[in-house]
Amino acid sequence: MARESAAPCIALVAGEASGDLLGAALIEALRELAPLARFVGVAGPRMRAAGCEVIAPSEELAVMGLAEVLAHLPRLLRLRFGLRRKLSALRPDVFVGIDAPEFNLGLARQLKRAGIPTVQYVSPQVWAWRQGRVRSIGQSVDLVLCLLPFEAQFYEKHALRAVFVGHPLADSYPLHTDRAAARAALGLATDACVVAILPGSRLSEVKLLGPPFARAASDLSKLRADPKLEFIAPMASPAVRDVFERTLRGAGVVVRLLDGQAPLALAAADVVLVASGTATLETLLSKRPMVAAYRMNSVTAFVLRQLGLVKVRYFSQPNLLTTTPLVPEFLQEQVKPLELARALSTQLDDRAGRPAMEAEFTRVHDQLRRGGAALAARAVLELAQKGLR
Repeated sequence: MARESAAPCIALVAGEASGDLLGAALIEALRELAPLARFVGVAGPRMRAAGCEVIAPSEELAVMGLAEVLAHLPRLLRLRFGLRRKLSALRPDVFVGIDAPEFNLGLARQLKRAGIPTVQYVSPQVWAWRQGRVRSIGQSVDLVLCLLPFEAQFYEKHALRAVFVGHPLADSYPLHTDRAAARAALGLATDACVVAILPGSRLSEVKLLGPPFARAASDLSKLRADPKLEFIAPMASPAVRDVFERTLRGAGVVVRLLDGQAPLALAAADVVLVASGTATLETLLSKRPMVAAYRMNSVTAFVLRQLGLVKVRYFSQPNLLTTTPLVPEFLQEQVKPLELARALSTQLDDRAGRPAMEAEFTRVHDQLRRGGAALAARAVLELAQKGLR
């Protein structure tokens, strides 16, 4: 028997910190529409605090890259099998996979075959590489909730239902940040030259980018010889802090580590050295100039290059969203400390280009500011209430 629409059961699976953030916002928005709703699945601390019953912690899905996934494949397959069994028995009114497409789409396909409506919240970068995956995505989900405008347009061309809901981060960040207030909150001098370093939220990212980022900070301090130069680094988790703190030893530079506080660090910064991913979007929303870098396991990089699977010219979200590329990008072997330091120094010196950059970042911010969690919640609840089973 179908549940009453006022009390739907919604299953969610979120991977890593960014997925947990999206999931928590979605749960809160769904609860506004359906106060008696039940939430269950793979959740991080924010989703747990929002009331999600936990089958497994989201940290179990925080794996990136082909080689890394292969190393954890037996465990991930066991987890997916267990989830399929539990969710098939529970029969939720809708399943929402939040990011983590390598894991979620396979699970969604199995649940869809069992008659459970399925949603992918955060589009895989199918428009960027392996575009042939769009057919298998359509076999896995009934709906894709897109954070970026061009993603929904891509799916429309392939007859797959997709809704551009905007990005919840765009709603949470103010259109105009207060640098002075942020510096006061962090105890930074108003006239300091502040460089924020964000080496990633996943341990695998920090292990690959932490060393060149630490050395880049050292090289920048030598290039500029500025006594007012200060480095701050908001850490996504205690585990990430531990790894980066060990990386900094012997780097010859003082970097002040913060527990979380990324929005405050970005607001206080003059320039940002950032790992490609959600943090680049956060930097855009803070209207700060940045240098973006991305490194993956060498095996993953080799496979992607040999098979010619990448279809986009840029990898950072800001360069994909702005009308002209404004962010220097460094990929794989290009991630060299001195080159990163020189790019940061150039960004610091480009005072003339700052107003145009801020105006373009503000335009993108406004475009993404759509009340994303509320739009996503309405779409999810509508699907749950259609009685597709």
